[in-house]
Amino acid sequence: MRVMVLVKATTDSENESVPKDKMDQMLKEMGGFNNELVRAGIMKPSDCNGLRPSSEGKRVGFDGTDRTVVDGPFNDTSSLVAGYWLWNVKDMADAVAWVKRCPNPMPGYSEIEIRPIDTVT
Repeated sequence: MRVMVLVKATTDSENESVPKDKMDQMLKEMGGFNNELVRAGIMKPSDCNGLRPSSEGKRVGFDGTDRTVVDGPFNDTSSLVAGYWLWNVKDMADAVAWVKRCPNPMPGYSEIEIRPIDTVT
């Protein structure tokens, strides 16, 4: 089963307000976890990335043939993604077990969402 694992954004990730020493420690821990995923065959090294804050992004809205472009930042952090992984797992329970082993991706409370990838045939 292929899943996308989404690290939800927080106010800290959007504002890039995590102190450098804390960020360095978090990245070191996450790097170790990523290496574990690769060794277990769950993920390829290129299948994970962090995302820049929404202030550097754009949204394109679609309404029939009309297109609108909105510059970031986007205020609703609960709908934003700060990073992702693409995993190959046995089932959703396997994905949940791996996520539970993940170091906290943010200082304080954070959420990780797991979504099955729908294959189009």
